Parts: sequence; structure tokens; C-alpha cells
Amino acid sequence: MFIHNLDPVIINFGILSIRWYSLAYIFGILIGWWYGNKIILKKFDAERAKTDVKIFDELITYIIISIVIGGRVGYVLFYNPSYYYENLVEIFKIWEGGMSFHGALLGVIIGTYIYSRRKNVKTFFLLDIIACVSPIGIFLGRIANFINGELIGKTTNVYWGVIFPKFDNEVRHPSQLYEAFLEGLLLFFILNFIFFKKSYKVGNCSLMFLIFYGFFRIISEFFRQPDIQIGYLFGFLSMGMLLSTIMIFFGAIIYLKKNV
Repeated sequence: MFIHNLDPVIINFGILSIRWYSLAYIFGILIGWWYGNKIILKKFDAERAKTDVKIFDELITYIIISIVIGGRVGYVLFYNPSYYYENLVEIFKIWEGGMSFHGALLGVIIGTYIYSRRKNVKTFFLLDIIACVSPIGIFLGRIANFINGELIGKTTNVYWGVIFPKFDNEVRHPSQLYEAFLEGLLLFFILNFIFFKKSYKVGNCSLMFLIFYGFFRIISEFFRQPDIQIGYLFGFLSMGMLLSTIMIFFGAIIYLKKNV
């Protein structure tokens, strides 16, 4: 059993503080950017890779904006619409927390589509690269969630359980770490294996991302405490489960249409 006493703030300068969660976003994007260039150079011949790397480099700005806007709007609409309807100014206070992965995903898809149309490149090709590198950021983000003591798990009696004193004194699943492993490490290896297969087809990685992430997220949700303001929909379904089921559905339908 571990008693959680980790500080979400690395350095506090008084009016300014550096948090693990902020660094997770920053390093997730930077490492993902670097690795995206690496896999492009490794997968394609030098002439094509040079062009694709430049295109991917320019896409990063779109991705950052899409993550921030999509993640925030998704949280507002999916997880606490009534509160933000009555407190509109709070929507813009991103530094106080409240981001949705599924909202960020929609934002990235839309942002990538807009960018690909401007550059006249295949949207699915860019989404495949993003899919291969995204688990890096997801992994770091879930570790930051654990450090912050947020998105905690359900009560348990397993010996690796964690007590989060700022929440209560119950022993709980470290569901953030389960998600870091499934949605981060395991998903990373699966998608990169698909990308580097000789039979790789454009679009397969991004569609498999929807399916596998959705599946792993649903598993994790069984161990995760539901959002207190929502609870369970229909008595058994968390919002994360619902949104992930939709991900799997659309991923599977589009995959079948492209490959069958």
C-alpha cells in the first residue's frame, strides 16, 4: 500500500509555479514531434521523407491549438455543461484544470483535416503519424494525473492500492497508472508495429488507435471512480465508457469500409 503525498507543483515562484501536468503536455508534444519525424524518416525513402517531415513540422501548431481548444470544449460539453452554462467565464480558466481526452481527439481530427486540405495531403496519413506518437503524451499525462492525485480509482483491497489523503482515507486502485500502461505503453507498441508492417495501409493506424484506445479506456474505467458530477449513466455506464464505445464503433465501421 502506498500513501500518496506527491506534490503536483515542481517549483513554486510565488506568482508563477511549474506543475508536472504542464510539463506532461509540453514534453508529450515535443517528444511526439521528435519521434514523428523519426518514424517518417525510417518508413519512407529520403526524398519523400524530407517533404513529409516538413509537412508534419508545420502541423504541430495546429495540433497544439486543437488539443487545447478541443480538450477544453469537450470537458465543458461532456462533463459539466450545467456548471459552465451558469459560469461562462470559467470556461476560459484552463489553468484551473478540466480537459477531456475525447474532446482533444475531436479537435485534433478537425485541425488535421483543415491543415491537410490546405496542404493537399492525405488526412489519414497525418492522422496515422499522430496516432503512432500520441501514446507518448497520453502516458506522460496519466503519470501527471497520478502525481496530481486526480481521476482516482475505486476502492480496493489489492496490496498495490493507494491512499489519496486529499480525497479520502480509502485504499484505491491507481487507475491512472493502469491507463498509463494500457493507453500509453501498450498502445504505443501496438500502433508502431502496425505502422511498420509491410502490409501497412494509410489510415489503418489512426483507425486502430480509435479501436484499441477505446477498448483500453473502457477496461480502465472499470477501476476508475466516475466523475462525481455525472456518476453512472443508466446506472452502469461512465461518460468515458460511452465516448470510448462511440470511438470503437466509428473506428470499426470506417476500417471495414476501407479494408473489406
